[in-house]
Amino acid sequence: MVNAGDMNGSGNLMDFLDEPFPDVGTYEDFHTIDWLREKSRDTDRHRKITSKSKESIWEFIKSLLDAWSGWVVMLLIGLLAGTLAGVIDLAVDWMTDLKEGVCLSAFWYSHEQCCWTSNETTFDDRDKCPQWQKWSELLVSQSEGASAYILNYFLYIMWALCFAFLAVSLVRVFAPYACGSGIPEIKTILSGFIIRGYLGKWTLLIKTVTLVLVVSSGLSLGKEGPLVHVACCCGNFFSSLFSKYSKNEGKRREVLSAAAAAGVSVAFGAPIGGVLFSLEEVSYYFPLKTLWRSFFAALVAAFTLRSINPFGNSRLVLFYVEYHTPWYMAELFPFILLGVFGGLWGTLFIRCNIAWCRRRKTTRLGKYPVLEVIAITAITAIIAYPNPYTRRSTSELISELFNDCGALESSQLCDYINDPNMTRPVDDIPDRPAGPGVYTAMWQLALALVFKIVITIFTFGMKIPSGLFIPSMAVGAMAGRMVGIGVEQLAYHRHDWIIFRNWCRPGADCVTPGLYAMVGAAACLGGVTRMTVSLVVIMFELTGGLEYIVPLMAAAVTSKWVADAFGKEGIYEAHIHLNGYPFLDVKDEFTHRTLATDVMRPRRGEAPLSVLTQDSMTVEDVETLIKETDYNGFPVVVSKDSERLIGFAQRRELILAIKNARQRQDGVVSNSIVYFTEDSPELPPNSPHPLKLRRILNLSPFTVTDHTPMETVVDIFRKLGLRQCLVTRSG
Repeated sequence: MVNAGDMNGSGNLMDFLDEPFPDVGTYEDFHTIDWLREKSRDTDRHRKITSKSKESIWEFIKSLLDAWSGWVVMLLIGLLAGTLAGVIDLAVDWMTDLKEGVCLSAFWYSHEQCCWTSNETTFDDRDKCPQWQKWSELLVSQSEGASAYILNYFLYIMWALCFAFLAVSLVRVFAPYACGSGIPEIKTILSGFIIRGYLGKWTLLIKTVTLVLVVSSGLSLGKEGPLVHVACCCGNFFSSLFSKYSKNEGKRREVLSAAAAAGVSVAFGAPIGGVLFSLEEVSYYFPLKTLWRSFFAALVAAFTLRSINPFGNSRLVLFYVEYHTPWYMAELFPFILLGVFGGLWGTLFIRCNIAWCRRRKTTRLGKYPVLEVIAITAITAIIAYPNPYTRRSTSELISELFNDCGALESSQLCDYINDPNMTRPVDDIPDRPAGPGVYTAMWQLALALVFKIVITIFTFGMKIPSGLFIPSMAVGAMAGRMVGIGVEQLAYHRHDWIIFRNWCRPGADCVTPGLYAMVGAAACLGGVTRMTVSLVVIMFELTGGLEYIVPLMAAAVTSKWVADAFGKEGIYEAHIHLNGYPFLDVKDEFTHRTLATDVMRPRRGEAPLSVLTQDSMTVEDVETLIKETDYNGFPVVVSKDSERLIGFAQRRELILAIKNARQRQDGVVSNSIVYFTEDSPELPPNSPHPLKLRRILNLSPFTVTDHTPMETVVDIFRKLGLRQCLVTRSG
């Protein structure tokens, strides 16, 4: 009786664990979260707040603030992501032009802004104004001639190398996680994996700065993918300010899903495309509430970008187009051909790029990231400068390829031979024979296409921020524009053929080459990323071409079918596998006909399962078990003889609880008994204080019987986001 009284007296001490102690419920780096547990913890928190809110006005206000915090976080993410995107756009514009020349009236103006302010610009020479000087004019006061060309060429390469070197050095020294596109890692993080520091403040800062540098250096990469990473860093930063999100990894991932939508919204000026992209491509768990919040975040981000107006055309996007002619049924054939091209290019790109990245990982090449970036930048700049289509920034190139040839266009692509006695309204120009400028443009585009295809394979995956959307679209747009011009000339010279006879009369404007470029861009982007719905929505939001949804859909679906025939995974899934991240893809089929008993560990003939017993192990036994194994948790059973399951204890929480007990609780020594039951076990007199650890025991671990098919088990892991699953036979 005395002993029992003793036990009750020290009961208060032993139950100290009923107050939570710091760090319980958090996860180690490179571990997976337990979605079920996070969800139940959030429900408990919500219940507490609701019951408290009836007690006083102050608690009621606190509950309102808690309910609103989600929308506040979305508002902040949208504002910051929109602002950063606007600043990046303006800086890229200025630094890209800096490689070719400088504005004398104000050096912070880009070429276009410099000539806006000039009074001496004529319409024909709108790119030439006295305020804007190329480097050769400034340094040796010559604008034409061999010496001027060589000087400009040399300075172009020097600026490119300087930008690239600065970018790769910043990434290496301050934020190694800022390299790459970031979408594969964000997919992995959203599926419940933890990569600490991947969405940190340093990563945000360095990625924003280096993104401007690498895009300006003229490398074959875009800023669209990394903007998703930047927006997710903003999301992570703001969610750490609210305890509702900072303490719950599951809730934090809902915020990150919405942030990804805001990222695409500002990258392409496509708010709805962003929401669909987050849903289709990156998110793992996407409840309805997240859909509304993503919608709101994307709206705020697009609104912020629009008020900054980085392109000066009151649009959210660079490639706004307006076509005047409808498309005809016969054109679906070339559109589908472009879809096939997109699928083949996607497959080729993924295979070559993964092979090169694997080589980088396994050979000595990976030890010299700075040298690799410098070499690729030098090769890109040397080959790109002579060709006017590769010299300019990729976004400008795509913008020109999408453009329809109006009466006022000065581009080489619009050098058609005009009919002198043509009296028609200005915007409806009939099909005309191609002039010498178009033929020059065609072979320059063909060379640019080959160059882009090859160089992008080596550029994507280097140790600098690099997006894939813009280079893929450029490849497709070049191929599409060439096909479009071909079809247009065919229709002009062969308008009596049966396919043209019904819809293409002589003197009518029937084929729009810019539309083919748009369809080709969509097909190539779809072939690489395997997006379908979000891709079509992004494309028509990007270009404003609502009439052309059917051609875009046809191309997107064809490119996905063709690419899927050669391999199911898109570029992001391929990079996830290459990096060895744990990712259970929802789209994967599970084909094996095995049972849980064939897959579970330990197998027959291996050492028995490491378990804890409910009331017969000492603190020392538990510490030894933790030291000798590296499992993330241990099943708690009745005893070694009857292995009936009681619950599951996480390794990290066991370590923290024992460490805490030794510090804060008298009488806990190495041979104290650890018990997980409600009541203390019967102990002989004079034995040390036992340690009660019921609070860290998960009493409802997920279990399946040994005859459950593996197909079902994989589905359970996917749909519930489990961390582990215990296999039982009759308990």
